[in-house]
Amino acid sequence: MDVMGDKATLLETGRFVQPADFSESTGDLSQPMDRDETGEAAEEARRRLAAETGDVEAMSVLGALLLRRGDLDGAEPHLRAATAAGDRAAANNLGVLLHQRGYADDAAGWWRIAAVAGSAAAAHALGRHHRERGDEPAAEYWLRQSAEQGHALGAYALADLLEHRGDAGAERWMRTAAERGHREAAYRLARALDRRLAPEGDVGDDHGAGAEAEQWYRQAAARGHRRAALHLGAILERRGALKEAGRWYLTSAKDGEARAACALGFLLRDAGDTESAAVWWLRAAQDGDGNAANALGALHAERGEPQTAERWYRAAMDAGDDNGAYNLGLLCAEQGRTAQAEQWYRRAAYAGHREAANALAILLLQGGDTAGAEPWFSKAAEAGSVDAAFNLGILFAGRGEESVALRWYERAAAAGHTEAALQVGIARLRDGDESTAERHLRCAAGGGSAEAAYRLATVLDARRPPTPAHSLGEPVHLEKSECEEWYERAASQGHRRAQVRVGMLAASRGDVVEAARWYREAAEAGSRNGAFNLGLLLAREGSEPEAAVWWTRAADAGHGRAALRLALVYARRGELAEGQRWADLAVTAGPAEVSERAARLRDALREELSA
Repeated sequence: MDVMGDKATLLETGRFVQPADFSESTGDLSQPMDRDETGEAAEEARRRLAAETGDVEAMSVLGALLLRRGDLDGAEPHLRAATAAGDRAAANNLGVLLHQRGYADDAAGWWRIAAVAGSAAAAHALGRHHRERGDEPAAEYWLRQSAEQGHALGAYALADLLEHRGDAGAERWMRTAAERGHREAAYRLARALDRRLAPEGDVGDDHGAGAEAEQWYRQAAARGHRRAALHLGAILERRGALKEAGRWYLTSAKDGEARAACALGFLLRDAGDTESAAVWWLRAAQDGDGNAANALGALHAERGEPQTAERWYRAAMDAGDDNGAYNLGLLCAEQGRTAQAEQWYRRAAYAGHREAANALAILLLQGGDTAGAEPWFSKAAEAGSVDAAFNLGILFAGRGEESVALRWYERAAAAGHTEAALQVGIARLRDGDESTAERHLRCAAGGGSAEAAYRLATVLDARRPPTPAHSLGEPVHLEKSECEEWYERAASQGHRRAQVRVGMLAASRGDVVEAARWYREAAEAGSRNGAFNLGLLLAREGSEPEAAVWWTRAADAGHGRAALRLALVYARRGELAEGQRWADLAVTAGPAEVSERAARLRDALREELSA
């Protein structure tokens, strides 16, 4: 323990020069003053001369100077002489000296003398002495004496003692210490405010850190508290103030906070500076940060360096990060090393990693072990894995247990799972609950599901009043209904039925060019209806040879109406055998009305050929 002098008295009387640093953990004068060595030597010489003449103040200050320098033998006689003359600062510093020599009880005796004489610093030191010996009532008494005299360290130590006991008065004294510039108090006060505002989440979540907590984090960070700088950076990053967040992360990381170095790495990666990100991740990983080790592993995996990636994933696992084992499982699975993947997934899953449990269940399911997969899906889903809840829905749906499947789909959908919302929407449509179905389809469509967008469009389409028919080539009306907008969203994502429907709606408005574009896109993607409708459009425009090409594609895919159209085309051309062949295909492909018409045409062509 360094010098624990009565700071207020020493400064007020000019008997001690304020040091460059004041330790918050102990209240010690721990760093020498920044001044010219010659000037300091002259000051010391002046104090020695005064002390030799019996000047009590000079003896006290000289003893403190020597104590701060570490010259305990030189300091002790001066401090004892000043203490004997009634100097309370000297009594306090004599206690510090004895404590450093290992005479804790003797030190406490001098601190008591100084504290009784009104030294707040001595009261603080005495309170800490009693707390170290388990005498909390005595500790509280002396710490309260120090705190009530305005001593920041006394207020902080009192708050720490009261907080340990669960006393509601702890926050008052923590706030008092923070207001007096105690950085650890400011940090702990901010943490307490965070926990109060976000009891169920991580400290500093968007719903957590309020303006007051941020203020105290900022105060502590400005005074060099590296963890406060880390939290402040996280708050600013969530707010989108990335430049300022990066500055605080950098400050914290340079002070040795591995989590800040890791966070800074992610910030740099998101800004596109992967090389600089890797530098900070390496620094954090070497300091034992598992998250940074995982980030390095992922980086090397992306670069096609699996061996290096595996080494960093193992380092993350050794640092206690369960993601390391999970990522090792993913790496092995990508390489086809199924047995090793299962081993790592199991390790992470048994440690409570929910996504590893889900991945393990998928692996078992792919291997045909349905019974083994189900409990892992359940464990992952109960732990909050949305994908696992959806997968349970698929599992039960495959068994025909639709009601159980729906419950899991609904659970996943409530957590924002797009495909689960689609399945709920489909199930509710099947049950006739159109309003609930629409709500879920909107969620799924908004999440990017083309199938949901298409099905939502069909629901809205069914409600539309009939619109007057247009002849092809009439002026186009650009107003589109909501259902058409959803059809177009699905169509733009490659949904073939939506593309055909968009083409039909465009054709109904008289927009031949738009209709042809969508029909062609659907047809080229393999849509029979798209190819058939494109053929109709081309035939109406007088391009029957090209139309026949698309009808042929549709008919070869089993489209009965396209086959019938081809039969008629070849019949008109006089190619009766070819016409009969397509008529036979139309009879087989259907539907019923097409089969009936095709059968009559086939019979007529047969008679014509046999005539």
